[in-house]
Order: sequence, then C-alpha cells, then structure tokens
Amino acid sequence: MKLVSIEDVKSPPRPPIEELLDEAAKLLRLGRVTETILVDEEYNLCMEDYRRFHALKILGVRCIPVSVGSKEDVDLTLEDLGFDKDLEYNSLRVCRNNSELIKSCWPTPLVRLNFLSNSLRDVWAKLEYLNPFSNSIKDRIGWYMVIDAFENNPKIGTSRLIYEASSTNTGIALACIGKSFNLKIRIYLPQTVQRCSDTYIRLLGSEVVRVPEQLTIQAIDRVRQDSIRDNALHINQFENDANFISHLRFTSKELDYQLKSINLRPRRIVCALGTSGHASAISFYFKNRYQDKVEIVGVQPAKDEIIPGMRRIETGMKWIHYVKIDEVIDVTRREAIEGLAKVASMEGLPIGLSSGAVVAGLEKLSNIDGVSILIFPDHFYKYVEVLANYQIS
Repeated sequence: MKLVSIEDVKSPPRPPIEELLDEAAKLLRLGRVTETILVDEEYNLCMEDYRRFHALKILGVRCIPVSVGSKEDVDLTLEDLGFDKDLEYNSLRVCRNNSELIKSCWPTPLVRLNFLSNSLRDVWAKLEYLNPFSNSIKDRIGWYMVIDAFENNPKIGTSRLIYEASSTNTGIALACIGKSFNLKIRIYLPQTVQRCSDTYIRLLGSEVVRVPEQLTIQAIDRVRQDSIRDNALHINQFENDANFISHLRFTSKELDYQLKSINLRPRRIVCALGTSGHASAISFYFKNRYQDKVEIVGVQPAKDEIIPGMRRIETGMKWIHYVKIDEVIDVTRREAIEGLAKVASMEGLPIGLSSGAVVAGLEKLSNIDGVSILIFPDHFYKYVEVLANYQIS
C-alpha cells in the first residue's frame, strides 16, 4: 500500500454526479476508507475503482491509498486522507489572483442570530454574502465551474468565451473570476431582473443581453443556441455538476467543521431553492455524515411570486431529486422583504431577498426548538429597486 496524491492518479473523466452519489454516501457515512484503490505501475486507475476514485475526489481528499495487482485492507479516516485540508485557508489574506482571493474569504462566517434565539432555540446564520465578488453564494459556483471546466472541458481553452443565464449574482461572479483566466463573459438577464444588474456586469467588462423571459431557466435554450453558434462554452449553472460539487466539497464541509468547533449539531438547516445546488449538497452531506438526523428545509417562492435568485421546484431543478428535502415552504416576496428587514434592523446584517425568504421560512415552521442553521445567500445592495417599492416599517 502506498499513499499518493489523488492528482497523480490518471483516470478517465468524471462521470455524471448521479453515478457517484452511492459511493460518496458510503464514504461519508463510514468516515473512512477500508481498502486500497487499484492502479497499475504508472498510476493509471483500474476501472473497477473508477466510481470510488471519483467519489473521493468530489469529497475533496488530497491523497488516496493505492496498490498494484491486488487490493489491500486499510483503515484510514477521511481526515487521514486530507479531507479537512480544504479548510486550511490563507489566514493573512495575501492574494495573488482571484482564486486565492475567493478562498481567502472561506470559511464564510457563522453568526448567532440573537433576536431569533432563546433558551430553547439556537439560530445561526452562515453569511454567504461575504464572498468577495458578487457578495453572494454564487461566487463559489462561478469559481468552481471555471476551474472544473479547465480540467474537464477543452472548449474553454480554445474559445475563451463563456455564456450564461443569470438573475445577477452568477453573472457578477463569472465576470470577476473570468478576469483571472482571460475569459470573455456574456450574461443573459431575464426581463424581471433589476436594471442595476446591467450596470454592474458591464462595469466588470462583460457583455449583457436582456432577454424577454421572466426566469433564467426559461432562457436556457436561447443561451445554448447562441453558444453553439459562437463556439462558446455554455457553463450552465442549472445542469453543471460543478455547482453541486462546490457546495459538497466546500460549503457543507465548512459548516460541519464550524459547528464541531462550538460543539453544536444542527437539528435543521434552512436553504433557499434556486438551482438547488447548495441545498442539495448540504442535504447530501449532513444526512450521510449524521445518519439522517439533520432536517433539511427548502424555501421556494409562493406560486406566481418572483423572488430574485429563487425558483419553485416544478420549474426544474437537477440535484434536488437525488437527495432528501424534509419540508418545502412557500414564501411570498412580501414575506421575504419582511424577513430581510427584521435581520437588518435587529441584527445589523445587510442580507438579500433570498436570505429574507430563509428567515420567513424558518418562522413558518411549527416548531423551531433546537439548533437551526440558516444559509444566507446574498447581500441587499442589488435589490434597492425591489425594496423601494415596499413600505418598510
């Protein structure tokens, strides 16, 4: 048996994420590896271990036990394999490029919401609006989708063009991250998106196309056709497995270790639903790591309501169908704004509309005793046009 860097093992490309989830679930539940992975003398992966290898890779281990010829028994924890090395960030925040900049902001803070907490309940929020580019959770997927494309999609290296439909945040994230890679970015914005988004994205040197569709998901065919015509990469946050993997490997793992550091185990985690990337990855991680003892609550816009960055499940979400969501709660735009206003006025936290929706979702639960974790996806500065239309007391 030999421990080698996972990057030194040569393997065929990663299969679709649904083919890896059973293996990844076993690894998270067990928390360890019990036998080696077979390779040849030149570290070419043997196909019988193809899925297990890629399951370990999406979990973010740094090294793996390998053997040549036959498997050997081992007893190595995920931490022995560097599972927690993703949490060793740049503490002094001296950054030479945008990849280093985004990782220097991780883990995003976990803060107690005192106005929602009491002797029976403990409510904490993970502040994803402290990501550096879009001030939102979408920085994570923007960065990781680009990194993953350079590793797995040769088109990005030849065309240097990325097209994407966005309601704002992913567009800003890609516009910023693209600078480090000399990429040209075109963002398609639905008609319902606030007008300031055009200005932000254009100031960042990217192209904006306004489309007649109301939701980003409705513009997918248009973006796909344009990308084929122009030989561009349609990075497609709605279908790109790097979206799910980024939240499995980083967001979920960060939250787990943050909670361990203060000796807390969550009773529930409440997430806004958009692409379903972070909600699905968090569900997959915590339900396997903690034997389904953590409740996952999804929050979606009420029927015929539009909350920027959020969608209803029936509009089409990929990863949510691979995991267990215990309860889905409908929230109106008014309720999302009221949730935003409560946190802003009571805690002094400048959260966005999807974060306000998460607060409203928590308050609609019949019982919120125990430890609740709220994922706050973004900041309120992008939504001044929406907020100005409502009287906030």
